Amino acid sequence: MNNFANEQSNLRKYALTAGIALMFMTFAAFFSYGYVLENLIVEGDVITTFHNIKSSSTLFNAGIVGWLIILICDIVVAWSFYIFLKPLNKPISLLGAWLRLIYAGILGIAILNLIFISILTSNTEYFSSFKINQLEASVMLFLKAFHFIWSVGLIIFGGHLMIVGYLSFQSDIIPKVVSLLLLIASIGYIIIHFNHTFLPKFDGITTILESILSVPMILGELGFGIWMLFKGGKVPKSE
Repeated sequence: MNNFANEQSNLRKYALTAGIALMFMTFAAFFSYGYVLENLIVEGDVITTFHNIKSSSTLFNAGIVGWLIILICDIVVAWSFYIFLKPLNKPISLLGAWLRLIYAGILGIAILNLIFISILTSNTEYFSSFKINQLEASVMLFLKAFHFIWSVGLIIFGGHLMIVGYLSFQSDIIPKVVSLLLLIASIGYIIIHFNHTFLPKFDGITTILESILSVPMILGELGFGIWMLFKGGKVPKSE
């Protein structure tokens, strides 16, 4: 009985850890991507984008800190998900954790491009031999590299979510609607970001898919995180 209680206590601890990390990650993503990048980057306008970032360097750097928080949370979630889902299928749970860790590594490489942008826009005296249009073009190049590398990572992230969704379907306590949302989200990430990365000529179709799948893509892992935060690892009262 004590072993069972200890096991449940550990599962509850890792479920809480994953849930809290996912909440931090969600807020950081809304800030760094939804607020900072969306407000500073003007699609197709290199000059305005450059001057927006240069004049809002503190905000841009705060966005980079947010991305680093996301990166750390991804590592924490990868480990916590592995421990929590391990009783269902240890090898597959381990594979899921490794896929998320690989995604985190790719995200780290993508974030380096934002750091390069910060250096280019905040220390322009170091690049006095560069013409202003060269600096502007370099910033846009690093921005495109950030999105391209991150998009590659999100394909792998979709594979991670597919494994999490599959394992959660094997559980008797995780709501099936959450499992279904995870699987739909995984398919969305894989198809949309594969198209973004390797099939840009199908951008019209990709945009339609994004509009259809954006809600389950957001709710999939977020819903699982909320369930983990409030219910994960708890023993049903009937038991």
